[in-house]
Amino acid sequence: METIISPSLLSADFLHLDRDIEMINNSEADWIHMDIMDGVFVPNISFGFPVLKAVGKACKKPMDVHYMIVHPENYIQQTADAGAALMSVHYETCPHLHRTVQQIHQTGMKAGVVLNPSTPVSVLEDIICDVEVVLLMSVNPGFGGQSFIEGTINKVKRLRELIAREGSHAIIEIDGGVQDETAPRLVNAGANALVSGSYVFKQKDPIATIHDLKILRPQNQL
Repeated sequence: METIISPSLLSADFLHLDRDIEMINNSEADWIHMDIMDGVFVPNISFGFPVLKAVGKACKKPMDVHYMIVHPENYIQQTADAGAALMSVHYETCPHLHRTVQQIHQTGMKAGVVLNPSTPVSVLEDIICDVEVVLLMSVNPGFGGQSFIEGTINKVKRLRELIAREGSHAIIEIDGGVQDETAPRLVNAGANALVSGSYVFKQKDPIATIHDLKILRPQNQL
């Protein structure tokens, strides 16, 4: 399986958003990652549905929408109407996670569950076969450009073991601190999809950077 690359719009130049979206369209990126924050669950505010809808019309890549908000279940239909292909919600904000996942699926979107760095993968035992994606935060959510949390490597391995044991087909996605040094180790540990923001958008040739991430393959060693 090729590594799925999902550049994070949060690190794009919002004065030239059309240019950066066109870059993603012309690249080997598989998805475009949309971080929506409310200033309550995380200490930052990003963007809302006007931006989501505009990107949905302009971007040729499926929208990978990551909600870092309280009560994400209130916005499921609006997310689908904006054109999202995947909606991911935090385990920490969804006391009725099965119901939320079912509601996401009813709209035709794929469902993802997100874990903060301090949340163990064991909490997913009863939901792992119901979601298409598990997104592991490898930084504390809220801001781009943070340092990678090293414990994520072993966390990916534990999640890969859980997926195999339960017979799940969930994709493991990683968000935070993904760059040339961490990306190969994450893929080697079992990650299938990488979210990369500042590392991609700050490069002189972001299309080449996306390509280099895309061609990563497990080497069966760390």
